[in-house]
Amino acid sequence: MTPESFTIGRLAKKAGVNVETIRFYQRRGLLAEPDRPLKGVRRYTERDAQRVRFIKQGQMLGFSLNELAELLSLEDGQHCREARDIALKKLASIRERIEGLRTIEKALSNLVESCSQNTGAVSCPIIMALLDASEL
Repeated sequence: MTPESFTIGRLAKKAGVNVETIRFYQRRGLLAEPDRPLKGVRRYTERDAQRVRFIKQGQMLGFSLNELAELLSLEDGQHCREARDIALKKLASIRERIEGLRTIEKALSNLVESCSQNTGAVSCPIIMALLDASEL
């Protein structure tokens, strides 16, 4: 029995992306472009749809396309340690960004608080702080 195959439009629909996303992934080398039969249409398989969903899920987790390409090169399931190392690097990067966002949140919160306490002054503490970035 031959596995089901479908057009690029159907692949895009099955994977929850648009056709241009499929083409972009092909240009980036993340998804192979099937051969086009003489006077025919390229056909994709469920495996291709699975790969596209893998890429989209990875992006939602914060992986870059380069990191996903590296993970895809390990997809035979025999390289769990390498995949774990990539994920650990990503986790450290995300934690670092979260800490940076907490610092930004605190600074902005302080500015908002100082603004609400600034009833009689002419200048707004938020605008002044943004003009004088040293206060942040």
